[in-house]
Amino acid sequence: METMIGKTRLVLLRGDITRQSVDAIVNAANSTLLGGGGVDGAIHRAGGPKILEECKQIVARQRGCVTGDAVITGGGNLSAKFVIHAVGPFWSGGDRGEDGLLASAYRSSLRLAAAHRATSIAFPSISTGAYRFPVERAAGVALRAVRAFLRAESHTLLEVRFVLFGEADLAAYETALAALSPA
Repeated sequence: METMIGKTRLVLLRGDITRQSVDAIVNAANSTLLGGGGVDGAIHRAGGPKILEECKQIVARQRGCVTGDAVITGGGNLSAKFVIHAVGPFWSGGDRGEDGLLASAYRSSLRLAAAHRATSIAFPSISTGAYRFPVERAAGVALRAVRAFLRAESHTLLEVRFVLFGEADLAAYETALAALSPA
């Protein structure tokens, strides 16, 4: 499924984010930046030790990455030039600012991509794995944040992909995209 937002093509697909040929892939990272399971582990395994070394340098400078923010490293062995490590929130029932923090993680990632003149970026479904954010809700938050950024901010992005691991996640994002009002 795909649509245009201004000059940018927004694409939803099922696949492996580590195999995407884009300028930047987004890692659903934890605040320590030292790797983990799920998407984070897959990106670190596929990208090799250079990504972890760059993450360690960031940690030494700024003690990791706070929830709702993102940092950038090189792509290591990936075909992507950059990995943007975005830290989404743990789901705590929805009344602790989770939606705002998740939207912030997407905006921070997009700003880093734009600052590095990326023309394409691939996102996973941030926070919906081990952090337990309900995927149906996360999809709406993510797509609204991306749409608002693409409409309001200066950027070089020609394509934004959401690369979903499972069929249920893809269906949730397709439903959320279809529900977005055109305004």
